[in-house]
Amino acid sequence: MEKVIAVIKGDGIGPDIVSQAIRVLDKTAKIFGHKFTYKYLSAGGDAIDKYGIPLPDETLNEAKKSDAVLLGAVGGPKWDNMDGSKRPEKALLGLRSGLNLYTNLRPALMYKALSDASPLKREVVSDGLDILIVRELTGGIYFGEKKKAEDNSWASDLMKYSTAEVERIARKAFEAARKRRGKLTSVDKANVLETSRLWRRVVTEVSKDYPDVELNHLYVDNAAMQLVKNPKQFDVIVTENMFGDILSDEASMITGSIGMLSSASLGDGKFGMYEPIHGSAPDIAGKNIANPIATILSASSMLRYSFDMDDEAKAIENAVEDVINSGYRTFDIAGEGSASLGTVEITDKILERLV
Repeated sequence: MEKVIAVIKGDGIGPDIVSQAIRVLDKTAKIFGHKFTYKYLSAGGDAIDKYGIPLPDETLNEAKKSDAVLLGAVGGPKWDNMDGSKRPEKALLGLRSGLNLYTNLRPALMYKALSDASPLKREVVSDGLDILIVRELTGGIYFGEKKKAEDNSWASDLMKYSTAEVERIARKAFEAARKRRGKLTSVDKANVLETSRLWRRVVTEVSKDYPDVELNHLYVDNAAMQLVKNPKQFDVIVTENMFGDILSDEASMITGSIGMLSSASLGDGKFGMYEPIHGSAPDIAGKNIANPIATILSASSMLRYSFDMDDEAKAIENAVEDVINSGYRTFDIAGEGSASLGTVEITDKILERLV
């Protein structure tokens, strides 16, 4: 099978980690008889430096022509003082809306061998964690109208959702829960926000079509506390854009490191954009110490969701788990008695086990 992958390495450690994911993809293609062609594009700070804008039209147009997008990370202190409309992060919003990717799947998966890396007590996470956060990606406060006074004395951001937007993400979440352990937690702030009251009404209505899935509702502040208190109570969490952004980062740290977690951004078809949930970490860029595993797992998700290559995805995931279980670590998850390896070296170990 032949596939064209749009590759946006991005900023900071983006080039470091994406390069390693491509090594893994190349070996996977060789093992299973596929051909992956990479189309390298520019976005974020890299595009600002080259073209003066975070998302050139060519990048979006070429991404649309590909079968999937693999993204590293964008942003960094270098561009922090730029006008909001020109910051690197606008590239992410532009790609998500331009490619109509409204569903963000963020698994918080912790391997049992990494229990000691979690900041929570060992007994809370000793059996590992497996949570899927389904985040609405193209609505809410990130995309709402933004205003500010000319003298900068006030500013506002509009949070807006339609019934259709909530319904389509709710169905994605119910379908995901149906394939897992059959439990869905919808997170909102319905005691305060009108958008959350709409959210809760629509999710409850959609639940009638999924009687085999257990639904419960939590306010976002309680959900944040419950993730720390008893994370194993959760199976699938569905929530709006900003809440999902925050809760998935919290969940990532519970698992031991933000450098371990992947994400998939999907729409109505097979096309998707795949990226680690962490940032660009420019302070460690080019030092061969960044953890590439989240990006490698994002690549495996690409194989599964966009290319229907379940066996290939599982082979990558098994190789990663084997490396972790063998005691190899990157610096962010290194503990007593484990071997700390660099970005390239940990990938070497994964490649050795990829069969």
